Amino acid sequence: MFEAFEAASRKWPDNKCLGWREQDKKTGVWGPYLWMDYQTVQKRRTDFGAGLVHLHQSIGLTIDKYGIGIWSANRPEWQITDLAAMSQSLYTVSIYDTLGPSATEYIINHSELNCVVASLNHIPTLLSLKERLPTLKFIISMDPLEDGEPVGNTKKALLGAWAAKEGVQLHSIYDIELLGQQHPKPFAPPSPDDAITINYTSGTTGFPKGVLLTHMNAVCAASCAHLSPMYQMPGDFSLSYLPLAHIYARVTEHAQLWSGCAIGYWHGNILELTDDLKALRPNTFISVPRLYNRFNSAIKSLTIEQGGVKGALSRKAVDTKLANLKSCGSNKHGLYDRLWGNKVRTGIGFDRLRACVSGSAPIAPSVISFLRIVFSNNFIEGYGLTETYAVTLGQLAQDNSAGNVGPPTFAAECVLRDVPEMGYTSKDKPYPRGELLTRGPMVFKGYYKAPDKTAEVLDADGWFATGDICKVDELGRFSIIDRVKNLLKLAQGEYVSPERVENAYLGSMNIFQQAYVHGDSFQPFLVAVMGVDRENFSTFAGKVLKKTIAPLDTEAVTAACGDIVVRKAVLREMDKVIKKNKMTGFERVRNVHLCLDPFTIENDLLTPTLKLKRPPAAKAFKEQIDSLYQEALAEEPKKSKL
Repeated sequence: MFEAFEAASRKWPDNKCLGWREQDKKTGVWGPYLWMDYQTVQKRRTDFGAGLVHLHQSIGLTIDKYGIGIWSANRPEWQITDLAAMSQSLYTVSIYDTLGPSATEYIINHSELNCVVASLNHIPTLLSLKERLPTLKFIISMDPLEDGEPVGNTKKALLGAWAAKEGVQLHSIYDIELLGQQHPKPFAPPSPDDAITINYTSGTTGFPKGVLLTHMNAVCAASCAHLSPMYQMPGDFSLSYLPLAHIYARVTEHAQLWSGCAIGYWHGNILELTDDLKALRPNTFISVPRLYNRFNSAIKSLTIEQGGVKGALSRKAVDTKLANLKSCGSNKHGLYDRLWGNKVRTGIGFDRLRACVSGSAPIAPSVISFLRIVFSNNFIEGYGLTETYAVTLGQLAQDNSAGNVGPPTFAAECVLRDVPEMGYTSKDKPYPRGELLTRGPMVFKGYYKAPDKTAEVLDADGWFATGDICKVDELGRFSIIDRVKNLLKLAQGEYVSPERVENAYLGSMNIFQQAYVHGDSFQPFLVAVMGVDRENFSTFAGKVLKKTIAPLDTEAVTAACGDIVVRKAVLREMDKVIKKNKMTGFERVRNVHLCLDPFTIENDLLTPTLKLKRPPAAKAFKEQIDSLYQEALAEEPKKSKL
């Protein structure tokens, strides 16, 4: 990827490259995008890369390949750091901006980082962790440390004193760029097999795994992006807001910088994302179902759900375009695009949007169909993992089908492996089903310092076992239908281990005997079916309802299970368990169905060894689960704005 950026910088030196917006401190209004061109970014990258090497040499580091940590939200300095590392055959280790101290500590220690480049807000956390970070020698601030503040009270003076006490050097990025100018270094171009990043996955069981990815992986993935409907052209604009610590966003920016595009970074407030979009007017856009669902709801609220002429025109336009999409596969309409669609797109900032992609989790077919006829462009769904640099499967241009993620990308080989214990085989009708295995130059090198974990998913022939169950249709299009492992993927792309959540509740709340936690890839939260313990639940419910409930009175216990006051009291106790166990917000159960003995061997929801049969349990309680989601969603305020 070093050569790719160099080529783009030579070819389009004056093109806009990295952009940001500044806020008026008096009015709070965000201004227009300001830009660095390619030659400016190239120069800053060169100086920063040389400065990083000189800094590490100053402490006697003799190895020529090591990691540079990055901990910040998306901003130009994030990308400059990544490019600087590439220029000297270094690799970056990204830390999610929202990550807590314990996971941050683990990543820094596991990857043995000497240096972390961070935004100012994370520096106090790094300093407070320093005594448990033996390898950390340098903290580099992306923000100025002296900015018109009184002498002795600058950030550099205050934080610098703390840093000195902890035995760590504190610098600004501008200090290190100047150091690089004073001590220039020739480029040390990476080889294809050199690491470009160790990307830590957001695991839910234990600490995250470090996925070791190479320049070969990155170039392959960016090439796949070039040959997809998401191709980039010189001078295109694109908004960067999905976390760059996620490989999905990272590969997108690789492709954009290779193509001479302009990347504008958001100002950090998801509720004001359309303000950034209207200021930038991107040509391409990547996102996840959670945001597209918000677009879907907001657009409908402002168009087809309106009264009068506006609502009537909107409904006619949508009905006509959806009918055309179904009958002839076209999402364009000469009249209604001009009268209706163009206005909707302009209101979002999508008036010149050529293509967009949804990834990270499944998107509901009804949502993608509606947005296709609104945006009137190439709207595709794709599939990939961190281990495949986000690139494995992707819909083709003009394929307006829904409910699939397309065929393999040009670099990927894909096969299905039978999983008979789950009832999936290549001989299934009407379509073959099984676990998706893939191989190709985009597949990762292995898990960092974890050969045993690598061997579990990567065989000697290079096949990577994704853990996802797929079916493939007669046109070679894959659909993700299940998981081999009991990991759930929510609408925002987060993985949840239901057994971990279940065990937390069962281990902390004596009112429960059984637990089934359910996650839907089209919903952003969990619900649960919980089997209550007669004795303890009766006591609990009796206190809530201020009456006596006899444990053997099945009718009274069942009535208490369905009482909304009792259920809400149970949910409050369940929330306490999440906090007590320091679990994440997406592991929280938002609604619960309570009952006596929901899972038994007799009703075929338990195995003879008393293990829960998850797919049958989901099927048996489908009506209750659907009701739980409807009830929880109805309690959320309806949003007509993004």
